[in-house]
Amino acid sequence: MSTFVLYVVGVAYWVLGWVLAGFAALALLWGEPATGFFAAAVVGLGLGWLLQNFGTAKAEPKRAEALFSVAILWLLVPFLGALPYWFGGYFGFIDALFESMSGFTTTGATVLTDFSLLSKSLFLWRSLTQWFGGVGIILLFIAVLPHLAVAGRQMFFAESTGVQKEKLTPRLRHTAEAVLRVYAVLTLGAFVGYLLGGMDIYNALAHALTTIPAGGFSPRADSFASFSPLAQWVAVIFMFLAGANFMLQFRLIFQQEPRPLFRDPEFRAYAGVSIVASLAMAAYLFLDHDYGLWASLRHAFFQVISILTTTGYASVDFAQWTIPAQAILLALMFIGGSAGSGAGGVKVVRWRIVLYHVSRELKRTLHPQAVIPLRLGGRAVGEDVLRQVSAFVALYVLTFAAGAVVVALLERNLIVAFTASAATLGNIGPGLGGVGPMANFAWMHPFTKLFLTFEMWAGRIELIPVFLLFFREMWRSVLRKERRTNG
Repeated sequence: MSTFVLYVVGVAYWVLGWVLAGFAALALLWGEPATGFFAAAVVGLGLGWLLQNFGTAKAEPKRAEALFSVAILWLLVPFLGALPYWFGGYFGFIDALFESMSGFTTTGATVLTDFSLLSKSLFLWRSLTQWFGGVGIILLFIAVLPHLAVAGRQMFFAESTGVQKEKLTPRLRHTAEAVLRVYAVLTLGAFVGYLLGGMDIYNALAHALTTIPAGGFSPRADSFASFSPLAQWVAVIFMFLAGANFMLQFRLIFQQEPRPLFRDPEFRAYAGVSIVASLAMAAYLFLDHDYGLWASLRHAFFQVISILTTTGYASVDFAQWTIPAQAILLALMFIGGSAGSGAGGVKVVRWRIVLYHVSRELKRTLHPQAVIPLRLGGRAVGEDVLRQVSAFVALYVLTFAAGAVVVALLERNLIVAFTASAATLGNIGPGLGGVGPMANFAWMHPFTKLFLTFEMWAGRIELIPVFLLFFREMWRSVLRKERRTNG
């Protein structure tokens, strides 16, 4: 394996090893079992030290090596994150890996059946894995570790395939720091908001850590259903912000420049979908269920924003809603939030590009000789971007379909298969039926869990780095550079 990849994984393990050691101390302070945290910390620190000594980050990595690093890092970090669950005796290894991957990929799907089994410190670790995953471990390391700044540009590109992200500053490290500042401010805002909404300090912290990354883990089996209406509205606000572009929010919060955000075509489309879908959902809930007007609006906005942003919280068991209401949520599973946010899914900007492309091709059918430029927000969209976006959407649909078929063959349930594949690939969390918001994934076949774990991993890093691992050229490029370095 590339020495650069070894070094990056080593740094990740070293940092998380110290975090796990801190949780071991916290568990002892609270009088809770600390064996799982302590053993995981030893593994993290030991492997982290070893891999850093075998690796190096002196040379600028090629694009293939950067993509390879992203895929491997996001695969191996959840293995370390699974150890507290496994060593602590809470889950078998497959279930522990599923829970950890769901955390670091901010999916929110769970195999936990009895929420009274986990300690407070383990629930807090579970929430923190989503906080780390939301900002992106790689982006976090670019900001914190200066010696990785050389590799920063290639690695940032590897996490944003197919969508050109706006650069706030000339240096990528400063951009990463800007994103982290927004991330931290929003987390603090959510924490204070939840306190004002009636949550105790522990629940406010646990939910703030999973709201801003659009994660959805909760220490409560019923998610937000038992919290106050005010706490639910606070969640709506911060889930919406978690699904909006952090770079544009930086300009709004720290530079007092609201125009870039409100003039951004993706944000306008994102806000429009949120409002229209929520009002349509509220109408169905008011007419077809026993909710009053305000309860209909609250549950509609909560569940629409939760699914659209791929957060996955639940204010009610929406698996019991009527088919039209469920159909709205199902459609939202395939949209996702904004590029440059904590949300998963396809992303709004990609769908806008695809729709514009379809419209352009229909016009060309009538006017074959016409030159029709593709523009988004007044900017021309290059053919290379269009090609990448089309390839991504096609790969996303094919992966979802393959996942639905595999789960259907194993579990013999089409509703579960369809929604479980969509919910894990889009990093949403809950689906419908047996994997609904008040259910879990624990009852599934072990191979089903492993396949859904793969979908969570692939969906979080936007498919391309994962599927490139199946190409011989990818391995040749990485190994060729390694031989040149050693020579």
